Amino acid sequence: MVFLTRALLLRTYSKDFIDKLRIYVRGGTGGNGHPTLGGIGGRGGDVYLVGATKSDMTLKSMKDKYPEKRFVADTGQSSRKQALSGLNGASIYVQVPHGISIVDAANNQVMEGEISGSLDKLLVARGGRGGTRSTGFIPRPGQRRNLYLDLKLIADVGFVGFPNAGKSTLLSRISKAKPKIASYPFTTITPQIGVLEYPDFRKIQLADLPGLVEGAYLNKGRGHSFLKHIERTKLLLFVVDISGFQLSTKHQFRNAFETVQLLTQELSSYDGTLTNKPSILAVNKMDLPAADDLFNNLLTSLQGNKRVPNFHLYVAASNFGSDCDEIMKFKDVIPISAHTGEGTEKLSSRIREIIDNR
Repeated sequence: MVFLTRALLLRTYSKDFIDKLRIYVRGGTGGNGHPTLGGIGGRGGDVYLVGATKSDMTLKSMKDKYPEKRFVADTGQSSRKQALSGLNGASIYVQVPHGISIVDAANNQVMEGEISGSLDKLLVARGGRGGTRSTGFIPRPGQRRNLYLDLKLIADVGFVGFPNAGKSTLLSRISKAKPKIASYPFTTITPQIGVLEYPDFRKIQLADLPGLVEGAYLNKGRGHSFLKHIERTKLLLFVVDISGFQLSTKHQFRNAFETVQLLTQELSSYDGTLTNKPSILAVNKMDLPAADDLFNNLLTSLQGNKRVPNFHLYVAASNFGSDCDEIMKFKDVIPISAHTGEGTEKLSSRIREIIDNR
């Protein structure tokens, strides 16, 4: 049975794509108290970040709408003879894209809570107290902060691989996304999102991220800005070239098994919990000569065979400069050719089975 009948493009990220934006927020200053009559000033307004009502909002569109990137709540009203208790200043609610974590620029700490949907709301700057007898009727300033809005893409499946493994070709094969494709590394320089739609209208989102380089967990090749996007995914799709990988003549050649080892180490070194995510290994370019023999050798190295549903990869990380061994548990290992389409229908079916049975 063919699961995939048609596919849709969910969102295309342009060269202007940004996944981190610095903003300034400040709660409103409190209102003055009234020393003669003992009046209390109103409290300054608060600043909240809320999930945008439109799910297609981006940090780029937010930056264009608010070029100054400053959000200041209203000042509380001062006490006066006609109204001894001043009214509180109005709070402001700043719409931000879904999938946002908030980082305090002062200490680089992630604040509690995140914006994942339109109902989410997070207080980021409190308004100052109004003037009272205890403060000498002098108001307090509002809280002020510089914040980073850190976007992590929300997708069901995250593609993981080194450059030129065929991730972009695979995405274009099983969706209608149109990523740039060429036979040289680093053709994908911004994330690409596609969505599979099945006959019963079930939709699964796929995220093709720029290829990693060795040392990505140390932020080489902007590794952190790419790896963070797979933290939210439900399933990792490893895509490796059956013929191996060599970034350039200056770099060491890695066969397919060593490529998987390195990818596992990069993920584990960045965030050890990533290796616990469900994962599939898609072995690409099976249309190449001698691919079948190379695939059988890979299965042997993976300590499994085609009849075993779960493949446990024991990575001797010490061979790559680490002190401990890591384990990657693949739900399936599927030979494919993104170029010809071989194996891609089975891959699409397995993606759904694993996600729906989590």
